[in-house]
Amino acid sequence: MRALLLPSVLFGLVACHTLAPLPTTPWTERRAALQAIERFEVSGQLAAATPSEGFSAALRWQQQGATSDLLLRAPLGVGGAHLSFDGDVLRVTNSQGSQLEGAMAQAELVRLLGFEPPMTSLRYWLLGTPNPASTATETLDAEQRLSQLQQGEWQVDYGEYLQAAGQWLPRRMALHRGALTLKLQLSHWQLP
Repeated sequence: MRALLLPSVLFGLVACHTLAPLPTTPWTERRAALQAIERFEVSGQLAAATPSEGFSAALRWQQQGATSDLLLRAPLGVGGAHLSFDGDVLRVTNSQGSQLEGAMAQAELVRLLGFEPPMTSLRYWLLGTPNPASTATETLDAEQRLSQLQQGEWQVDYGEYLQAAGQWLPRRMALHRGALTLKLQLSHWQLP
């Protein structure tokens, strides 16, 4: 009887084990910690919609200091793009392999996406924090995380978070500017 009871108790204890929620940290501390993150990688899905068109793509974002590296892959061989932005210069490699820089890269990005993404701020918004270089209106949830952010012409709505590397990081978010809507589902976070 004991031989059956012990495994049952151990199985019950293992089955009840869940990840402990992260403690609630005041927003000013969380914001500063998130804005200080210099290196991360995240992948997921992106869907964009304007009144006249839309697209979806798989994305992989890598941040190394001031350099943002974004790879977009569209389904069914439609193509994609590789973007690199160091805070000053934008570089775009399109699906045909053409490499463009500066104003030509910005024009190609608008042609590919239908809009110019806010590259300078996106690295922060992906982490669930405002860009520290400009003013923002922040709305927090009960766990001291952003639920909504208004910065510049953009509104960012955070729908869901996940725990990764000791942080609450966005899983679902939507960016709005006028009639443009971008929805991101972020599934794989890596922080050093």
